[in-house]
Amino acid sequence: MTQTLPFSILDLSPVPEGQTAQDAIRNTINLAQHAERWGYHRFWLAEHHNMPGIASAATAVLIGLVAQATGTIRVGAGGIMLPNHAPLTVAEAFGTLATAFPGRIDLGLGRAPGGDGAVIRALRRDPMADSFPQDVVELLDYLGPARPGAPVRALPGEDTNVPIWILGSSLFGAQLAAHLGLPYAFASHFAPDDLEQALKIYRDRFRPSPWNDRPYAILAANVFAAEDAEEAAYLRTTMQLAFARLRTGMPGKLPRPVRDIDAEIGAPMRQAVDRALRISAVGDEAQVREQLGRLVETYQPDELILTGQIHDHAARLRSFEIAAKAAGALKLSEAA
Repeated sequence: MTQTLPFSILDLSPVPEGQTAQDAIRNTINLAQHAERWGYHRFWLAEHHNMPGIASAATAVLIGLVAQATGTIRVGAGGIMLPNHAPLTVAEAFGTLATAFPGRIDLGLGRAPGGDGAVIRALRRDPMADSFPQDVVELLDYLGPARPGAPVRALPGEDTNVPIWILGSSLFGAQLAAHLGLPYAFASHFAPDDLEQALKIYRDRFRPSPWNDRPYAILAANVFAAEDAEEAAYLRTTMQLAFARLRTGMPGKLPRPVRDIDAEIGAPMRQAVDRALRISAVGDEAQVREQLGRLVETYQPDELILTGQIHDHAARLRSFEIAAKAAGALKLSEAA
């Protein structure tokens, strides 16, 4: 019997040019409410710091706002940059969320700083420290079964068993997720080079655990959907511009789309950006379904998580609505 492939959203709470962080947060909540109605399985938010175009720095706070404004969709972090935080504080924050919204909270973990060197210093983070695997295990303990005799307990937190995901864009995360028997999400929407090898390592080396008895992999993809291919390509130029500016050290608010992207950033930069963003689906509903279907057939994910930086909120809503129809037609059997 075939099953529909679960599909989800990764949102960075983008701040478009001409708008404020308040607008971005309001738009994020609105998108989550629509996503719930359209059949999306999860709504994840990501930790980034010192970025004028992203309003999700206080990720756990925003997750709480989204969960409060919705009723059934899973809400979580995609992810929390664990080296920026003590595992206990993360356990307490997500334990509180899971206590308030039982059965709906996810915790994805990454080991990048979510910012530059100045951010690392401002967060009081030791740039030479790398205790990510140990911190993940500590966090699992805090959120796992109650430990009445433990000297330190996450209260609230313990016995909530918040699902923990390992996120990554390299082979390290795949190896760790496999070793610990945790679900895994690969950041193929902006760093696809190691995608195939990472998924192979994760699946081949997966060890069943108390959390998962088999591997479970999420594939991240950009999506820019509209009534026709020309409009979808136009909407996509916002993300191409934003990515080019980030690469050249000039991040800012989410740019307005342009009709001639090469005139803005040059063909060589556009080609480099397109290579980095090649795990994407762009077009009308039929084209998006066909492109997502190819990704599913090639990489056999257990779930898709879709993202898309679109300047106009109404166009962003419409893109995710079309994408939901396209993704909703995909079956797990297509990945078998």
